[in-house]
Amino acid sequence: MLKGLGGLGGLGDMGKMMKAAQEMQQKMTDLQAELDTIMVQGESGAGLVKATANAKGVLTGLSIDPSIFNADDKEVVEDLILAAIKDVQSRAQDRAKDEMGRLAESMGLPRDMNLPGM
Repeated sequence: MLKGLGGLGGLGDMGKMMKAAQEMQQKMTDLQAELDTIMVQGESGAGLVKATANAKGVLTGLSIDPSIFNADDKEVVEDLILAAIKDVQSRAQDRAKDEMGRLAESMGLPRDMNLPGM
């Protein structure tokens, strides 16, 4: 009599899909927390200005070589600071994308697949 309920076999596959989705959600949550702790550095002016950010792009530090402080060069210094911040944000975005690619690969998905949450 149970053979007549053959359609229920698909529920096992649905259960596997739900479990896989839950595992993916947990891995995404873990990765989001990890991106807070991964630090990247950007720079400008051949290292005269360095910016540090986490892999989410949140600026956490700025280092300026004192040799660039000259009242006549104020605009240059401002440009160097902005360039360093843009550089570190770009590197943070690249790092986050790389980490997401690794996560996708670990789940058997294409590395360049856009996972939710990023």
